[in-house]
Amino acid sequence: MSSPSKRRDMDVMKLMMSDYSVETINDGISEFNVEFHGPKESLYEGGVWKVRVELPDAYPYKSPSIGFLNKIFHPNVDELSGSVCLDVINQSWSPMFDLLNVFEVFLPQLLLYPNPSDPLNGDAASLMMKDKEQYEQKVKEYCEHYAKKEHIVNAPTDESDEELSDEDFSDGRSDSDDDVAGHADP
Repeated sequence: MSSPSKRRDMDVMKLMMSDYSVETINDGISEFNVEFHGPKESLYEGGVWKVRVELPDAYPYKSPSIGFLNKIFHPNVDELSGSVCLDVINQSWSPMFDLLNVFEVFLPQLLLYPNPSDPLNGDAASLMMKDKEQYEQKVKEYCEHYAKKEHIVNAPTDESDEELSDEDFSDGRSDSDDDVAGHADP
């Protein structure tokens, strides 16, 4: 391949032609959602997630950004943002990898072999190390409540996140009652 854009186009087309359901965002191929099923013989088997993929301009030389849009209970996935802590994507990405590797190898291995010593979700990591049985039960509860086919149809996208944020304050409190991370004080 002579250019990153040709390689990006080829990788996205390869993913679209596979068994994965791919939904493009803004009619482009640099942002899209992929329907991802939990791996067989794992706690996540039967779960279905909508995974957001954003490809940087320098893809495949720079790794894609990957995040779960519906909730998942896992030590290496941030519960609020859905961002994934996975070395092969975050630090050791190589242009030898492609998008099919992400969905056929990297994410299934992440779900099959969580790493509680490098957590994005401290509660999940702590529970996994202290009470494996309770951890497994919580994973299954999350799969049941957040990872069914009907949940990914209704999973928030960037446009609806703002609506969800507004609803968070519908209990009579105003935005000023809470300190919101990332917002400067007036």
